[in-house]
Amino acid sequence: MTAIKHALQRDIFTPNDERLLSIVNVCKAGKKKKNCFLCATVTTERPVQVKVVKVKKSDKGDFYKRQIAWALRDLAVVDAKDAIKENPEFDLHFEKIYKWVASSTAEKNAFISCIWKLNQRYLRKKIDFVNVSSQLLEESVPSGENQSVTGGDEEAVDEYQELNAREEQDIEIMMEGCEYAISNAEAFAERLSRELQVLDGANIQSIMASEKQVNILMKLLDEALKEVDQIEFKLSSYEEMLQSVKEQMDQISESNHLIHLSNTNNVKLLSEIEFLVNHMDLAKGHIKALQEGDLSSSRGIEACTNAADALLQCMNVALRPGHDMLLAVKQQQQRFSDLREHFARRLASHLNNVFVQQGHDQSSTLAQHSVELTLPNHHPFHRDLLRYAKLMEWLKSTDYGKYEGLTKNYMDYLSRLYEREIKDFFEVAKIKMTGTAKESKKFATLPRKESAVKQETESLHGSSGKLTGSTSSLNKLSVQSSGNRRSQSSSLLDMGNMSASDLDVADRTKFDKIFEQVLSELEPLCLAEQDFISKFFKLQQHQSMPGTVTEADDLDGGTSSRQHNSGTPLPVSSEKDMIRQMMTKIFRCIEPELNNLIALGDKIDSFNSLYMLVKMSHHVWTAQNVDPASFLSTTLGNVLVTVKRNFDKCISNQIRQMEEVKISKKSKVGILPFVAEFEEFAGLAESIFKNAERRGDLDKAYTKLIRGVFVNVEKVANESQKTPRDVVMMENFHHIFATLSRLKISCLEAEKKEAKQKYTDHLQSYVIYSLGQPLEKLNHFFEGVEARVAQGVREEEVSYQLAFNKQELRKVIKEYPGKEVKKGLDNLYKKVDKHLCEEENLLQVVWHSMQDEFIRQYKHFEGLIARCYPGSGVTMEFTIQDILDYCSSIAQSH
Repeated sequence: MTAIKHALQRDIFTPNDERLLSIVNVCKAGKKKKNCFLCATVTTERPVQVKVVKVKKSDKGDFYKRQIAWALRDLAVVDAKDAIKENPEFDLHFEKIYKWVASSTAEKNAFISCIWKLNQRYLRKKIDFVNVSSQLLEESVPSGENQSVTGGDEEAVDEYQELNAREEQDIEIMMEGCEYAISNAEAFAERLSRELQVLDGANIQSIMASEKQVNILMKLLDEALKEVDQIEFKLSSYEEMLQSVKEQMDQISESNHLIHLSNTNNVKLLSEIEFLVNHMDLAKGHIKALQEGDLSSSRGIEACTNAADALLQCMNVALRPGHDMLLAVKQQQQRFSDLREHFARRLASHLNNVFVQQGHDQSSTLAQHSVELTLPNHHPFHRDLLRYAKLMEWLKSTDYGKYEGLTKNYMDYLSRLYEREIKDFFEVAKIKMTGTAKESKKFATLPRKESAVKQETESLHGSSGKLTGSTSSLNKLSVQSSGNRRSQSSSLLDMGNMSASDLDVADRTKFDKIFEQVLSELEPLCLAEQDFISKFFKLQQHQSMPGTVTEADDLDGGTSSRQHNSGTPLPVSSEKDMIRQMMTKIFRCIEPELNNLIALGDKIDSFNSLYMLVKMSHHVWTAQNVDPASFLSTTLGNVLVTVKRNFDKCISNQIRQMEEVKISKKSKVGILPFVAEFEEFAGLAESIFKNAERRGDLDKAYTKLIRGVFVNVEKVANESQKTPRDVVMMENFHHIFATLSRLKISCLEAEKKEAKQKYTDHLQSYVIYSLGQPLEKLNHFFEGVEARVAQGVREEEVSYQLAFNKQELRKVIKEYPGKEVKKGLDNLYKKVDKHLCEEENLLQVVWHSMQDEFIRQYKHFEGLIARCYPGSGVTMEFTIQDILDYCSSIAQSH
C-alpha cells in the first residue's frame, strides 16, 4: 500500500500541489468488484482545501487517473455501519449517498480516523460520524493554533514524509560509500553518528577561528553607519533648499491651471457663439427672397424655396441648454417667426390668385371642346403648379392653418371648373347618343324630375305605353335609322319604353363607342388630378384605405371631424383619406352625370345595359388593379352597382313580359316572340361579353331567362286553341335547341339537352296523335284479333272464329285500296301543313316521321296476318313501296 501511496502522490497529487494523507482500497457495494482508491488530500497553499478524491486504475493498467473529487465541506455523514463488529462497509453522504466496501477493516478505520482529524481542524461545520468506534475519534487539535500545512499536524496524521530529489541523491551517494549500509543498518547508523560529531566539532572550531574577522566586520559596519549619518545630513540640507523651489513651482502650476481654465472657457464660449451664428443666422439674400422674392418666375420660386428651407432649418435648430435664455436668441427667433408669417401670407395669397387665374384660363378653352367628345387637358396647369410643391411642403410643416386654407380654396375653384367641363362633356356625349341637343336635355333630367320622365315616355311611345306606339314620335329621335324594323306584340329586351328590336346594330355600336370614350376620357383625368394632388399637397397615395367617403367626411363646411390646429400636420392615415375627400369634392358631379348617362342609355335601348356592364366592369377592374381605394375605383364601383341593377331589372322585365304574352285565338302560334328574341339576345350578348370580366352575371341571366322561356312556352302551348299543344312545344323547343347548339353557351348545356328531349318527345306525340288510325276498320279488326289472342285463343286458331275468319278479313282489306289510302294521306298532309309554321320548316321532318309510323302499323298488320292466317294467301292491296310512293308524291305536289 505504501508503494501505491507513493506512486499516487508522485503521479497525481504533486502536479496539482496537493498532499495525500490517507488512502483506502474500495469497491462499490452490490456491484462487480471494480477496485478504486478513495484518497484524503490537502492543498499545499493557503487557504487549505480538503478533498476526498476517487482514483481509478486505467483500463490498460499501467497508470492511475483521477476520476472524481468531492470537497470535504460537502460531506454530511460518515456511516461506519457497525461500531462494535468489524465491517468493511461504510457510507459517505455527499449530495447523494455513496456505498463502499473497503478491502480491509483496518484501511477503512484508518481512512475514517483521518477524515475525523481533518474535519476537526479545517471545517467549522462538523461531520456526523455514525456507528464509529470512540477509539477512532481522537481529541481535536486546538483551533487557535496557527500551524503550517507542511508542519507537524500532517505528520501526526501520517508519519510519511516524502524526500525531495536532493535528499534522495545525497542518501544514495552516502550509501554507495558504505558497502554494509543495507546489510548492517546499526553499524551504518553508528558511522553516521560519528561523522556527525566530527562535523559538529569542525563547525565549532570554524566559528571560533572567525571571531577576528567578525570584529573587523563590526568595525566596518560602525564606519558605514557614520557615513550614512553624513549622507542623511546633506540630504536634509538639500531638502530645505528644494522646499523653496517646490513652493515656487506650486505657484507656477496654479497659475498655469487658471490660464488653462480660462482658455478652455474661451474655447467653449467661442464654440457656442459659432454654433448660434452658424445655425441661427439667415443670409441677407434669403431674407430679401422671403420678403420680396418673385413667386411668378421659375428663378424667383427657386430662390424663395431655398430661402424657406434655410428659414425652416434656422427655426428648427436644436438649441443647447441655456440658449433660450439669451436675449439675442429670443430676438432672432421672433425675427424668424415674423419672416415665416409674412412669407406664409404672401405665398398663400399668390397661390390663391394662381388658382383663380387658372380657373379663368381653363374656362376660356372650353369652347373648343364643345363639339368634341374630349375633356380639356390640365397637364400644363399641373406642371406650372408643381413648381410650388416644395413651398407647399414648407407651408404644411410650418403653418398648417394656411396650408389647409389653400387646400379648401383649391377644391372650391377646381370643383366649379371641373363641374363645368364635365357637364359640357356629358352634354356632348348625350347629343351624340341621341342625335339632337333637345332630346338629350330631356334625358338629362331623368333622375331629377319624374314628370319629365313620364312626358318623355309618352312622347316616345304614346300614352298607352305599347311597343307599337306612334312612329311619328319615334322618328323625332335620331337614335333610329330608316333600316329594317320589326313590329311585334311584345319584346324580350324592352325595359318598358322602347323596343330594342327597333334599333339598328349601328346605333348600338355607336353607343358602345361613345360610352367607352366617356370612360376613357374620365379615367386619365381623375388619375392625373389625383397624382397632382398627392405631389402638390404632399399626401400619401397608392395604399388601401378601408371604408368609403360620405357627405359627413366632406371638407366643405367648418364641422369636419378632422380639424387640426395651425401647424399640426395630419397623420399618415388621415393624409390618405384626405386625397379621397379632395377628389370627391372636386369631382362630385362625375357620379350623377354617369348615372344620368346610364339612364339615357337604358332609355334609348335596353341592349345598352349589356354594353355598359361590360365596359364599366373592365374599367373598374383596371382602376382596382392600380389602387383599390382610389376615388376613381370607388366611384366607378358605385356606378357599376347601378349598371348591374339596371341589367338585373332588364332581365326581370323580360321574364315578366314572357309571362304577360298573349296569343291570337284565330291564327296559328308558330315560333313565340320571346323565343325568337332570346335567340337575338343571346347572339348579341355572346358578342358583347366575349372575354369579359363579368361573364358570371351573363350566365346567371341566361339561366333565369331560359327557365322563363321553358315555362312560358309550355304555358302558351297549354292555352293554345288553334294550334295543337304538341306543335307549339315541338316547334319552339326545336328552335331553342338549334339556337343553343349554334351559340354553344357552356352554362346552358343541360338546358340544350332538355330542349332536344322536349322537342323529340312532342314530335313523337304529335305524329302519333295526328296520324291516328288511317286504316280505321282494319285497325279495329286486328284489335279484335289481338283481344282473342289475349284471352287465350291460339294465333293459328283465330281464323276459326266466326267474326274473324278469312272472309271477314278480305272484306275489311277490300275497303282500303291504294287509291283510298293515298287520299287519306293527302288529307293528313294538308292538316299537318295547317298546323306547322313556315319559319321553323319542320313539315318534311314531321311528314317523314308520319311515314315511318304508318309503315310501322302496316308491318304490324302484315305480321298478324302471317301468324293468325298462315297459308291463306290474304295480303294488303298496297305495299310498303306504294306507301313510300304516295308520301313522296304528296310531298312534291305541295
